Amino acid sequence: MQIKVGARTDVGMVRSGNEDNFFAEADAKRGVFVVADGMGGHAAGEVASEMAVQIVARNLLPLQSVNDDGAPTTVAHALKDANRAIYERMLAEVDKQGMGTTLSVLVMSDAGYLIGQIGDSRIYLLRDGALVQITKDHSYVQEQVDAGLLTPEQARYHPYSNVITRCVGASDEVEADIYQGPTRPGDVFLVASDGLTGMVDDRRLQQLLLARSGPGRIVDALIAEANNRGGLDNITAIVVQVDGLDGPSDG
Repeated sequence: MQIKVGARTDVGMVRSGNEDNFFAEADAKRGVFVVADGMGGHAAGEVASEMAVQIVARNLLPLQSVNDDGAPTTVAHALKDANRAIYERMLAEVDKQGMGTTLSVLVMSDAGYLIGQIGDSRIYLLRDGALVQITKDHSYVQEQVDAGLLTPEQARYHPYSNVITRCVGASDEVEADIYQGPTRPGDVFLVASDGLTGMVDDRRLQQLLLARSGPGRIVDALIAEANNRGGLDNITAIVVQVDGLDGPSDG
């Protein structure tokens, strides 16, 4: 697998601290990419997102392929382990009450991609010039869209657009959504916190991801775009460009 990766987090234009955390590591066999957007007072959100990223990375780095036996279960269990650890710490420490985090995980190998997601940090795939949001937000406005009560455009500007309905650490159990699919040369993946996707619409994301630049420059352009539009939240983006595959990609 030949891929290029760019990853960065930025505090944005309004917040005093950064409660986002990320992890990005790849070799010739597989890549593991994680974005977590924490919440909670007294820097508890920063603690929750850091714990989530560390626990998930530790559990998933031994995976050598998304075709490994039980790989989807391994991803789901990694998110559950993070949830349990954060929940128990929240119960044990008074100043951590109410802390939690979103968690979006992308594992890639020649065999394809595997995604685990809780919350509203998103993973997109740009393929053949078309941008598709693979994950589905666990949020109040997404539920309203699903029910036909809001359009996606109305949801973007809704006053409750930042209210999530599922997160890591809020309760003793949580279910992750799992997604799988093939990977092809030319694919571009974006893993991002809502500090990016809440400020920059999908059409503009598509334009920026289509730029003939390296992933690091694209990440910088994405973050700059969010900041130019107000930078109301912390911004984190990981861009993965697939240059080639060493084995079959369609199973």
